[in-house]
Amino acid sequence: MDAFLADFILRDAERIVHQTDLSPLKGKTVLLTGASGLIGHYVLASMKVAAEKGFAPQKIALVMKREQPDYFGLLCNGLSLEHYEGDITDVNFLSGLPSADVIIHAAGYGQPGRFMEDQIKTLKLNTISTFALLGKLNPQGKFLFLSSSEVYSGLENPPYRESQIGTTTPEHTRSCYIEGKRCGEAIVNAYRQRGVDAKSVRICLAYGPGTKKDDARALNSFIQKGIIQRVIALMDSGEAKRAYIYVTDAVRMMWDVLLYGLEGTYNVGGASRTTIVDLARLIAKTLGVSAQIPEGKGQAIAGAPADVFLNMEKMEKEFKKNQYVDIETGIANTVLWQKHLYVS
Repeated sequence: MDAFLADFILRDAERIVHQTDLSPLKGKTVLLTGASGLIGHYVLASMKVAAEKGFAPQKIALVMKREQPDYFGLLCNGLSLEHYEGDITDVNFLSGLPSADVIIHAAGYGQPGRFMEDQIKTLKLNTISTFALLGKLNPQGKFLFLSSSEVYSGLENPPYRESQIGTTTPEHTRSCYIEGKRCGEAIVNAYRQRGVDAKSVRICLAYGPGTKKDDARALNSFIQKGIIQRVIALMDSGEAKRAYIYVTDAVRMMWDVLLYGLEGTYNVGGASRTTIVDLARLIAKTLGVSAQIPEGKGQAIAGAPADVFLNMEKMEKEFKKNQYVDIETGIANTVLWQKHLYVS
Protein backbone atom coordinates (compact mmCIF):
# COMPACT_ATOMS: atom_id res chain seq x y z
CA MET A 1 0.00 0.00 0.00
CA ASP A 2 2.85 2.43 0.79
CA ALA A 3 4.21 2.21 -2.75
CA PHE A 4 0.72 2.76 -4.18
CA LEU A 5 0.14 5.90 -2.10
CA ALA A 6 3.56 7.35 -2.93
CA ASP A 7 3.17 6.59 -6.63
CA PHE A 8 -0.26 8.23 -6.60
CA ILE A 9 1.24 11.53 -5.44
CA LEU A 10 4.30 11.25 -7.67
CA ARG A 11 2.13 10.70 -10.75
CA ASP A 12 0.20 13.84 -9.85
CA ALA A 13 3.47 15.69 -9.29
CA GLU A 14 4.49 14.88 -12.86
CA ARG A 15 1.66 17.17 -13.97
CA ILE A 16 3.04 20.01 -11.84
CA VAL A 17 6.55 19.69 -13.27
CA HIS A 18 5.19 19.42 -16.81
CA GLN A 19 3.33 22.71 -16.37
CA THR A 20 6.00 24.69 -14.50
CA ASP A 21 9.73 25.10 -15.06
CA LEU A 22 11.50 24.13 -11.83
CA SER A 23 15.00 24.39 -13.28
CA PRO A 24 15.85 27.43 -11.06
CA LEU A 25 15.90 24.98 -8.10
CA LYS A 26 18.97 23.21 -9.48
CA GLY A 27 21.85 23.46 -7.03
CA LYS A 28 19.87 25.57 -4.56
CA THR A 29 19.24 24.94 -0.88
CA VAL A 30 15.54 24.72 0.00
CA LEU A 31 13.81 24.96 3.37
CA LEU A 32 10.22 23.71 3.58
CA THR A 33 8.03 24.00 6.67
CA GLY A 34 4.86 21.97 6.89
CA ALA A 35 6.38 19.14 4.88
CA SER A 36 3.94 16.66 6.47
CA GLY A 37 0.84 18.45 5.17
CA LEU A 38 -1.12 18.04 1.95
CA ILE A 39 0.61 20.87 0.13
CA GLY A 40 3.97 20.01 1.67
CA HIS A 41 3.69 16.48 0.26
CA TYR A 42 3.18 17.81 -3.25
CA VAL A 43 5.90 20.45 -2.99
CA LEU A 44 8.32 17.71 -1.98
CA ALA A 45 7.09 15.26 -4.65
CA SER A 46 7.44 17.87 -7.37
CA MET A 47 11.04 18.50 -6.28
CA LYS A 48 11.70 14.76 -6.54
CA VAL A 49 10.28 14.68 -10.06
CA ALA A 50 12.30 17.79 -10.98
CA ALA A 51 15.45 16.15 -9.61
CA GLU A 52 14.85 13.12 -11.81
CA LYS A 53 14.76 15.50 -14.77
CA GLY A 54 18.14 17.00 -13.81
CA PHE A 55 17.04 19.93 -11.64
CA ALA A 56 17.93 18.59 -8.20
CA PRO A 57 18.29 21.07 -5.33
CA GLN A 58 21.62 20.79 -3.57
CA LYS A 59 19.91 20.15 -0.24
CA ILE A 60 16.37 20.27 1.16
CA ALA A 61 15.69 20.99 4.83
CA LEU A 62 12.31 19.53 5.87
CA VAL A 63 10.72 21.04 8.96
CA MET A 64 8.00 18.88 10.52
CA LYS A 65 6.27 18.38 13.83
CA ARG A 66 4.24 15.23 13.42
CA GLU A 67 5.32 11.69 12.62
CA GLN A 68 5.40 10.86 8.93
CA PRO A 69 3.35 8.12 7.24
CA ASP A 70 5.23 5.08 6.00
CA TYR A 71 4.98 6.12 2.35
CA PHE A 72 6.63 9.51 3.02
CA GLY A 73 10.14 8.22 2.48
CA LEU A 74 9.25 7.15 -1.04
CA LEU A 75 8.26 10.73 -1.90
CA CYS A 76 11.76 11.99 -1.22
CA ASN A 77 13.88 8.96 -2.01
CA GLY A 78 17.04 10.07 -3.81
CA LEU A 79 16.91 13.68 -2.61
CA SER A 80 19.56 15.19 -0.33
CA LEU A 81 17.58 15.86 2.83
CA GLU A 82 17.99 17.21 6.33
CA HIS A 83 15.14 16.59 8.77
CA TYR A 84 14.24 19.03 11.54
CA GLU A 85 11.50 17.85 13.87
CA GLY A 86 10.19 20.36 16.39
CA ASP A 87 7.86 23.22 17.24
CA ILE A 88 8.02 25.87 14.54
CA THR A 89 6.79 28.48 17.05
CA ASP A 90 9.69 27.81 19.46
CA VAL A 91 12.35 30.51 19.02
CA ASN A 92 15.12 28.15 20.11
CA PHE A 93 14.08 25.57 17.54
CA LEU A 94 13.80 28.26 14.87
CA SER A 95 17.28 29.55 15.62
CA GLY A 96 18.72 26.10 14.86
CA LEU A 97 17.29 25.91 11.35
CA PRO A 98 19.72 26.35 8.44
CA SER A 99 19.76 29.24 6.01
CA ALA A 100 18.48 28.55 2.49
CA ASP A 101 18.17 30.01 -1.00
CA VAL A 102 14.49 29.11 -1.25
CA ILE A 103 12.11 29.05 1.73
CA ILE A 104 8.47 27.94 1.64
CA HIS A 105 6.54 28.56 4.86
CA ALA A 106 3.69 26.07 4.55
CA ALA A 107 3.35 25.04 8.21
CA GLY A 108 -0.04 25.30 9.85
CA TYR A 109 -3.47 23.72 10.00
CA GLY A 110 -6.09 24.56 7.37
CA GLN A 111 -8.77 22.86 9.47
CA PRO A 112 -10.79 25.39 11.53
CA GLY A 113 -11.16 22.98 14.43
CA ARG A 114 -7.39 22.53 14.57
CA PHE A 115 -6.25 26.13 14.18
CA MET A 116 -8.74 27.31 16.83
CA GLU A 117 -7.57 24.73 19.40
CA ASP A 118 -4.49 26.77 20.32
CA GLN A 119 -5.10 30.32 19.20
CA ILE A 120 -1.83 31.71 20.55
CA LYS A 121 0.21 29.10 18.69
CA THR A 122 -1.75 29.84 15.50
CA LEU A 123 -0.84 33.51 15.82
CA LYS A 124 2.82 32.75 16.51
CA LEU A 125 3.02 30.36 13.58
CA ASN A 126 2.15 33.11 11.12
CA THR A 127 4.08 35.95 12.79
CA ILE A 128 7.09 35.00 14.91
CA SER A 129 7.87 32.03 12.69
CA THR A 130 7.58 34.14 9.55
CA PHE A 131 10.01 36.72 10.94
CA ALA A 132 12.48 34.00 11.92
CA LEU A 133 12.29 32.20 8.58
CA LEU A 134 12.82 35.40 6.61
CA GLY A 135 15.93 35.86 8.71
CA LYS A 136 17.16 32.50 7.37
CA LEU A 137 16.87 33.53 3.72
CA ASN A 138 20.16 33.81 1.89
CA PRO A 139 20.96 37.00 -0.08
CA GLN A 140 19.12 36.98 -3.43
CA GLY A 141 16.93 34.16 -2.13
CA LYS A 142 13.21 33.60 -2.66
CA PHE A 143 10.56 33.32 0.07
CA LEU A 144 6.93 32.15 -0.13
CA PHE A 145 4.38 32.59 2.67
CA LEU A 146 1.19 30.52 2.51
CA SER A 147 -1.66 32.82 3.45
CA SER A 148 -5.34 31.99 3.15
CA SER A 149 -8.60 33.09 1.56
CA GLU A 150 -9.77 33.56 5.17
CA VAL A 151 -8.32 37.09 4.98
CA TYR A 152 -11.42 37.96 2.89
CA SER A 153 -13.77 36.93 5.73
CA GLY A 154 -16.66 39.34 6.14
CA LEU A 155 -16.78 40.44 2.52
CA GLU A 156 -19.79 39.88 0.28
CA ASN A 157 -20.18 39.59 -3.49
CA PRO A 158 -17.27 37.34 -4.50
CA PRO A 159 -15.07 36.61 -6.38
CA TYR A 160 -12.52 38.49 -4.27
CA ARG A 161 -9.49 40.28 -5.72
CA GLU A 162 -6.04 40.62 -4.17
CA SER A 163 -6.66 44.36 -3.68
CA GLN A 164 -9.49 43.57 -1.23
CA ILE A 165 -9.33 42.62 2.43
CA GLY A 166 -11.95 41.30 4.86
CA THR A 167 -14.10 43.18 7.35
CA THR A 168 -13.89 40.96 10.43
CA THR A 169 -12.56 42.27 13.75
CA PRO A 170 -10.06 40.71 16.18
CA GLU A 171 -13.08 39.46 18.18
CA HIS A 172 -14.14 37.18 15.30
CA THR A 173 -14.30 33.46 16.13
CA ARG A 174 -11.47 32.71 13.71
CA SER A 175 -9.45 35.88 14.35
CA CYS A 176 -6.33 33.96 15.42
CA TYR A 177 -6.09 32.55 11.91
CA ILE A 178 -7.42 35.53 9.95
CA GLU A 179 -5.31 38.15 11.74
CA GLY A 180 -2.30 35.85 11.83
CA LYS A 181 -2.40 35.47 8.06
CA ARG A 182 -2.91 39.20 7.54
CA CYS A 183 0.06 39.95 9.75
CA GLY A 184 2.17 37.33 7.97
CA GLU A 185 1.42 39.08 4.69
CA ALA A 186 2.35 42.44 6.23
CA ILE A 187 5.68 40.99 7.36
CA VAL A 188 6.36 39.69 3.86
CA ASN A 189 5.53 43.05 2.32
CA ALA A 190 7.78 44.86 4.79
CA TYR A 191 10.68 42.68 3.68
CA ARG A 192 9.77 43.29 0.03
CA GLN A 193 10.22 47.00 0.66
CA ARG A 194 13.79 46.19 1.69
CA GLY A 195 14.40 44.43 -1.60
CA VAL A 196 13.76 40.85 -0.46
CA ASP A 197 12.07 38.58 -3.04
CA ALA A 198 9.24 37.52 -0.72
CA LYS A 199 5.65 36.78 -1.75
CA SER A 200 2.35 35.58 -0.30
CA VAL A 201 -0.27 33.28 -1.80
CA ARG A 202 -3.85 33.30 -0.52
CA ILE A 203 -4.84 29.67 -0.89
CA CYS A 204 -8.50 28.72 -1.07
CA LEU A 205 -9.72 25.21 -0.28
CA ALA A 206 -7.00 23.02 -1.70
CA TYR A 207 -7.89 19.33 -1.67
CA GLY A 208 -6.72 16.02 -3.05
CA PRO A 209 -4.75 12.86 -2.24
CA GLY A 210 -2.20 13.23 0.53
CA THR A 211 -4.55 13.96 3.42
CA LYS A 212 -4.49 11.95 6.63
CA LYS A 213 -7.22 10.07 8.42
CA ASP A 214 -7.78 12.83 10.99
CA ASP A 215 -8.52 15.58 8.44
CA ALA A 216 -11.84 17.09 9.53
CA ARG A 217 -12.44 19.53 6.67
CA ALA A 218 -15.86 19.08 5.05
CA LEU A 219 -14.72 17.46 1.81
CA ASN A 220 -12.51 14.89 3.51
CA SER A 221 -15.01 14.30 6.29
CA PHE A 222 -17.72 13.53 3.73
CA ILE A 223 -15.50 10.95 2.05
CA GLN A 224 -14.61 9.36 5.38
CA LYS A 225 -18.27 9.11 6.40
CA GLY A 226 -19.20 7.65 3.04
CA ILE A 227 -16.49 4.99 3.23
CA ILE A 228 -16.96 3.99 6.88
CA GLN A 229 -20.61 4.76 7.65
CA ARG A 230 -21.95 4.32 4.07
CA VAL A 231 -23.95 7.51 4.50
CA ILE A 232 -22.97 11.19 4.38
CA ALA A 233 -24.94 13.17 6.98
CA LEU A 234 -24.62 16.96 6.78
CA MET A 235 -24.60 19.21 9.85
CA ASP A 236 -26.79 21.79 8.10
CA SER A 237 -28.62 22.34 4.83
CA GLY A 238 -25.31 22.89 2.99
CA GLU A 239 -26.25 26.18 1.35
CA ALA A 240 -22.76 27.69 1.76
CA LYS A 241 -20.79 28.02 -1.49
CA ARG A 242 -17.17 27.02 -1.98
CA ALA A 243 -14.68 27.03 -4.89
CA TYR A 244 -12.24 24.13 -4.53
CA ILE A 245 -8.81 23.78 -6.12
CA TYR A 246 -7.13 20.44 -6.74
CA VAL A 247 -3.77 20.25 -5.04
CA THR A 248 -1.71 19.96 -8.24
CA ASP A 249 -3.18 23.23 -9.52
CA ALA A 250 -2.48 24.91 -6.17
CA VAL A 251 1.15 23.77 -6.00
CA ARG A 252 1.77 24.62 -9.65
CA MET A 253 0.59 28.16 -8.94
CA MET A 254 2.77 28.34 -5.84
CA TRP A 255 5.88 27.43 -7.81
CA ASP A 256 4.99 29.96 -10.51
CA VAL A 257 4.63 32.73 -7.94
CA LEU A 258 7.72 31.77 -5.96
CA LEU A 259 10.06 31.42 -8.93
CA TYR A 260 8.65 33.91 -11.42
CA GLY A 261 5.99 36.11 -9.81
CA LEU A 262 6.28 39.86 -10.33
CA GLU A 263 4.06 41.03 -7.47
CA GLY A 264 3.77 40.42 -3.75
CA THR A 265 0.34 38.82 -3.28
CA TYR A 266 -1.59 36.32 -5.39
CA ASN A 267 -4.83 34.41 -5.08
CA VAL A 268 -4.55 30.64 -5.45
CA GLY A 269 -8.05 29.33 -6.05
CA GLY A 270 -10.04 27.06 -8.28
CA ALA A 271 -12.90 27.26 -10.75
CA SER A 272 -14.92 24.36 -9.29
CA ARG A 273 -17.60 26.33 -7.46
CA THR A 274 -20.27 24.34 -5.68
CA THR A 275 -22.55 24.36 -2.65
CA ILE A 276 -21.66 22.12 0.26
CA VAL A 277 -24.79 20.05 -0.33
CA ASP A 278 -23.92 19.51 -4.00
CA LEU A 279 -20.39 18.56 -2.99
CA ALA A 280 -21.81 15.98 -0.57
CA ARG A 281 -24.06 14.61 -3.31
CA LEU A 282 -21.14 14.34 -5.75
CA ILE A 283 -19.05 12.45 -3.20
CA ALA A 284 -22.02 10.21 -2.33
CA LYS A 285 -22.54 9.44 -6.03
CA THR A 286 -18.84 8.67 -6.50
CA LEU A 287 -18.91 6.28 -3.53
CA GLY A 288 -22.33 4.80 -4.30
CA VAL A 289 -23.80 5.82 -0.94
CA SER A 290 -26.58 8.14 0.22
CA ALA A 291 -26.44 11.74 1.44
CA GLN A 292 -28.71 12.88 4.27
CA ILE A 293 -29.63 16.58 4.23
CA PRO A 294 -31.31 17.95 7.39
CA GLU A 295 -34.34 20.21 7.15
CA GLY A 296 -33.80 23.81 8.19
CA LYS A 297 -30.55 25.68 8.63
CA GLY A 298 -28.92 23.39 11.18
CA GLN A 299 -25.68 24.20 12.98
CA ALA A 300 -22.66 25.10 10.82
CA ILE A 301 -19.10 25.52 12.05
CA ALA A 302 -18.72 28.78 14.00
CA GLY A 303 -17.59 31.71 11.87
CA ALA A 304 -17.75 29.82 8.58
CA PRO A 305 -18.30 32.18 5.62
CA ALA A 306 -21.36 31.85 3.38
CA ASP A 307 -19.40 32.05 0.12
CA VAL A 308 -15.71 31.56 -0.72
CA PHE A 309 -14.62 32.27 -4.29
CA LEU A 310 -11.46 34.02 -5.52
CA ASN A 311 -10.84 36.13 -8.60
CA MET A 312 -8.00 34.48 -10.53
CA GLU A 313 -7.46 37.13 -13.21
CA LYS A 314 -4.06 38.26 -11.92
CA MET A 315 -2.64 34.73 -11.86
CA GLU A 316 -4.13 33.72 -15.20
CA LYS A 317 -3.05 36.92 -16.96
CA GLU A 318 0.53 36.85 -15.67
CA PHE A 319 1.23 33.15 -16.18
CA LYS A 320 -1.05 32.50 -19.17
CA LYS A 321 -2.54 29.37 -17.59
CA ASN A 322 -6.26 28.92 -17.03
CA GLN A 323 -6.79 25.16 -17.10
CA TYR A 324 -7.88 23.45 -13.88
CA VAL A 325 -8.50 19.87 -12.81
CA ASP A 326 -12.30 19.54 -12.75
CA ILE A 327 -13.93 18.65 -9.46
CA GLU A 328 -15.30 15.32 -10.70
CA THR A 329 -11.76 14.12 -11.52
CA GLY A 330 -10.35 15.59 -8.32
CA ILE A 331 -13.01 13.96 -6.16
CA ALA A 332 -12.51 10.60 -7.88
CA ASN A 333 -8.77 10.76 -7.14
CA THR A 334 -9.34 11.84 -3.54
CA VAL A 335 -11.91 9.09 -2.95
CA LEU A 336 -9.52 6.47 -4.31
CA TRP A 337 -6.77 7.79 -2.02
CA GLN A 338 -8.96 7.72 1.09
CA LYS A 339 -10.29 4.26 0.28
CA HIS A 340 -6.73 2.98 0.55
CA LEU A 341 -6.29 4.84 3.85
CA TYR A 342 -9.41 3.46 5.48
CA VAL A 343 -9.94 0.09 3.78
CA SER A 344 -6.55 -1.31 2.81
